[in-house]
Amino acid sequence: MINKKIYLEETNIIDYSNASILRLAKDLTQHCNSDQEIVKNCFEYVRDEIKHSGDYKIDVSTCKASEVLKEKAGWCFAKSHLLAALLRANKIPTAFCYQRLHCSEDKKDSFCLHGLNAVYLDKYAWVKIDARGNKKEINAQFMPPKEKLAFTLNEDEYDLGIYYSRPLNIVINALNSHKTYKEMMNNIPDFKSTI
Repeated sequence: MINKKIYLEETNIIDYSNASILRLAKDLTQHCNSDQEIVKNCFEYVRDEIKHSGDYKIDVSTCKASEVLKEKAGWCFAKSHLLAALLRANKIPTAFCYQRLHCSEDKKDSFCLHGLNAVYLDKYAWVKIDARGNKKEINAQFMPPKEKLAFTLNEDEYDLGIYYSRPLNIVINALNSHKTYKEMMNNIPDFKSTI
């Protein structure tokens, strides 16, 4: 049995008491008859309505959920913060998950983290969801119990395998320290740098 309380926590980053977040969280529950439908609406909103800063080369770095909603933009990590806030505002336990992926096109030695979420649904237990934003080669969906994430892991890439109740500090520090597209592209956090 999981401790659902820690996955419903409000923090400085997951600031779901913010009036705009509360309003949107409520709006996204309209005509929903289950937590699964609420998750789908929140997931699709963040995936489709919040621009991925890397894809759009946006020179605004957001971190707090309310900042992401205000700017309508964020890196994968920031988008996961907003999604967690919307879901937690609706009393749905939400975790932070990370994958360690190749960062460069040549797939050599350059690695970085990718941020996503997991939600706890009584019918399925934990289900991972990735609201980073779709594009030509990415088609993430919410279709439990199957997980259709943004990236398929290659042989030397991996999932950290932990359902974190709070975002990693290395992620928060990177988002708060690097304000432009170029700065963030050159400083995307990597799990090994925390060891």
